[in-house]
Amino acid sequence: MELLDLARLQFAFTTLFHFIFVPLTIGLSGFVALMQTRWYRTGDEQYLRMTKFWGKLLLVNFAIGVATGLVQEFQFGMAWSAYSRYVGDVFGAPLAMEGLAAFFLESTFLGLWIFGWSHLPKKLHLATIWLVFIGTTLSAYFILSANAWMQNPVGYRIDEESGNAVLTSIWAMLSSGTAVLAFLHTIPAAVLTAGGLISGISLWHLARRRGHEVEFFTRSLRWGLRGTLLAAVLTIFVGHFLGQHMTEKQPMKMAAAEALYETHKGAPLSLMAIAPLEKKPDRHAFDIEIPNLLSFMATNDFNATVEGVNPLQERFRKQYAQYEIDRGRDPTKAEYYPIIGLTYWSFRIMMTVGFWMALFAAVGLWLLRRTKGSVAGLATRPWIHRLAMLTLAAGFLGHAAGWIFTEMGRQPWVVTGLLKTEDAVSKLGAENVAISLSVFIVLYCIIGAIEFRLFARLARVGPDDPDDEDDGDAVPAMSY
Repeated sequence: MELLDLARLQFAFTTLFHFIFVPLTIGLSGFVALMQTRWYRTGDEQYLRMTKFWGKLLLVNFAIGVATGLVQEFQFGMAWSAYSRYVGDVFGAPLAMEGLAAFFLESTFLGLWIFGWSHLPKKLHLATIWLVFIGTTLSAYFILSANAWMQNPVGYRIDEESGNAVLTSIWAMLSSGTAVLAFLHTIPAAVLTAGGLISGISLWHLARRRGHEVEFFTRSLRWGLRGTLLAAVLTIFVGHFLGQHMTEKQPMKMAAAEALYETHKGAPLSLMAIAPLEKKPDRHAFDIEIPNLLSFMATNDFNATVEGVNPLQERFRKQYAQYEIDRGRDPTKAEYYPIIGLTYWSFRIMMTVGFWMALFAAVGLWLLRRTKGSVAGLATRPWIHRLAMLTLAAGFLGHAAGWIFTEMGRQPWVVTGLLKTEDAVSKLGAENVAISLSVFIVLYCIIGAIEFRLFARLARVGPDDPDDEDDGDAVPAMSY
């Protein structure tokens, strides 16, 4: 494999592994904060036990997420030094803000939450977990703003001496439509992931341990399903407007997401297309379409025109000809489209997961209402149990597909219109990146196995026995 391929693979592996933990941390911290709030207001001991049980899972997930997140930032200087030099004066501000939010706000107040049960007033202790949730969301916003700048650069200038990008307006960067919509899409998706996990674990316990902790896991199930349904609806709703924004700012990404090769007025939405395994297949072997729906999704007009891959390719060859000439390349041979099949299917997997989890949560809540909250018959149905296990993992699959679509759909640009990915890689030997990639794979697999085993063991054991619980003025039990 060439240097560029290995560097891309390393970035993809470390990013996707890290993003297993990020959405769950954001979503679980919100659920735990709400559960503790309910305990503070009602004095109901079940809410205290829910806070401690789901809080234990949050702590395990948070620790691994922070460790893998550090690698994300350090690897830019290793495999992507040309990129780091180019965007360093732009990314310095949001990454510094993210560091303050993640390591000072999140970590400090999470420590106070863990050890403050017997030392802080209940109201102040409750504030600490809310500050953890606020810290995680702020951290996500700064990172998403930096990524949004790569998708749609704003508030910058190009330095004449160095040729690098320089930030001129941090406000323009943080308030860009791409950043705001990405944030409003990602946070509900994180809550959706956490809700799916809470629902899946709760149904597993109700099915496997009938008669034990029924009230606890029934209440947790109801919380998980409600959170999943609300978050899924918000994710889909914001995703519609994010798609329209993407059509305006990144038309090639939308065209690739629909495998739309030619410009269409009243463009159809492709439900399932099959084509040869090539970066840009010349034909579809099979395609199911809904007439005019893509035009509506992209513009709110069923008869609007949506640009295709081929016309965009020709336009970009002319638009970026000087970019290629400056780097000694033939502009007539430049490619400005991503891998069509990967972009197309990652987009569909992401959308399918969102609709699936909304349907699962709606059906689950309807069944709970129909049985008047009794899960005796609901949880023991084999198909419910299997679907719950599928839904538990679906949120993570949706996030992975979403990030693959976001990053792959931007290709061949690492910063849209300013810097190509092939020009951003470090001048290292391929063998050096191969070694670092191998080390990352081995270490991450070990870390992942340990984390999964610990997380699964804590989830299987369930909450502490009521007799071991007190009035909330003790450190939450971490034994398993």
